[in-house]
Amino acid sequence: MPDTQHVVDNRLMESYQTYIEANRHGWNLKTAIHQSAEFYALDAWKAGKTSLNAIELNEVGDVNGKSLLHLQCHFGQDTLSWARLGARVTGVDFSDAAIDLARELSTQTGLEARFVCCNLYDLPKHLDETFDVVFTSYGTIGWLPDLEPWAGIVARHLKPGGFFYIVDFHPVIWMMDEEMTHLKYPYHNFGVIETEQVGSYADRYADIQYKEYGWNHSLSEIINALLGQGLRLEFLNEYPYSPYNCFSKCVQTPDGNYQIQGLEQVLPMVYSLKARKV
Repeated sequence: MPDTQHVVDNRLMESYQTYIEANRHGWNLKTAIHQSAEFYALDAWKAGKTSLNAIELNEVGDVNGKSLLHLQCHFGQDTLSWARLGARVTGVDFSDAAIDLARELSTQTGLEARFVCCNLYDLPKHLDETFDVVFTSYGTIGWLPDLEPWAGIVARHLKPGGFFYIVDFHPVIWMMDEEMTHLKYPYHNFGVIETEQVGSYADRYADIQYKEYGWNHSLSEIINALLGQGLRLEFLNEYPYSPYNCFSKCVQTPDGNYQIQGLEQVLPMVYSLKARKV
């Protein structure tokens, strides 16, 4: 990555540092809750159950023998699930509590992995190698204020011929209010969104309180950031369901996924895309 990109990243970091530190605090609080939450089912996972969903397993494909970089990996459950499938994995997250837990899980399970604790925008300062696959999933890029340097980091850490894959909640979902009854937030990135939080998506009754700062990103913003780095889009898929029960008014479908009650088959809930470095 050119030196000018490092200058851009440093200025962005200075501008958004207060937000990022507040979010780090929130994720440290959530990590303490998540490790025992039914949502993550750690005991079943330790016994061999994968934490990955059918969408990403089918679309990423065989990773055996491949190097995989997992951006914003939380406490590494998915990272280590890829390791179980034969990938050589590196996970990155800015929450020190999450990375500590990821390393502990790696030791407990005997699954080999490397974990890096840093703000995503600082990753080039901590990691200088390229990977066959760069992966991120479910509730990640909404914590990032600017996708251009993010896409630059994705491209920087991809081998020629390697691909980037993201599966995430659809931007339309992030427009909805907390009770999923009406539109509340903008589709496009018009600046930071501040919210007061109690509990967590994994345990709504958890005794934690914190502020969160997020940014909505449209599909065009996401795709154009990646295309601007010379990546070639291979597919964009959209799904009318979520594999997770993490929104208000969710009802389970016969196949085990979730939709919003009263809006079944109306809202796109998840999207995925794959882009290759040529």
